[in-house]
Amino acid sequence: MNNALGRHILCEVHGCDPKVLDDRKAIEQIMVEAALGAGAEVREVAFHKFSPQGVSGVVVISESHLTIHTWPELGYAALDVFTCGDSVDPWKACNYITKRFRAGHMSATEVKRGLFTANEMVLEKIS
Repeated sequence: MNNALGRHILCEVHGCDPKVLDDRKAIEQIMVEAALGAGAEVREVAFHKFSPQGVSGVVVISESHLTIHTWPELGYAALDVFTCGDSVDPWKACNYITKRFRAGHMSATEVKRGLFTANEMVLEKIS
């Protein structure tokens, strides 16, 4: 039996409102609300507004993190939502962000992280 330590959603949203994608404060608020709505505990928040446009940021949660980078000129944003444990639903965060960005399209893939079988816990020494 395989048990994943975490779930990592790689999410791309297209057709978004460019004004939202270029607003650092709005994105920060949306990302924090998404984390809280998914059941996460927010620890740290850091966002940066680029010139002439675009925003990158991270919301560090007890359960891992949410990250974003936006391209307002393309109406596009790349999101990662990585959660550990069973108490947080990363899909709730992705869906909330997609809605708040007024995205016309969302594509996402879930990757299971830290897959180990019951008898397998091998640590490799990295030289």
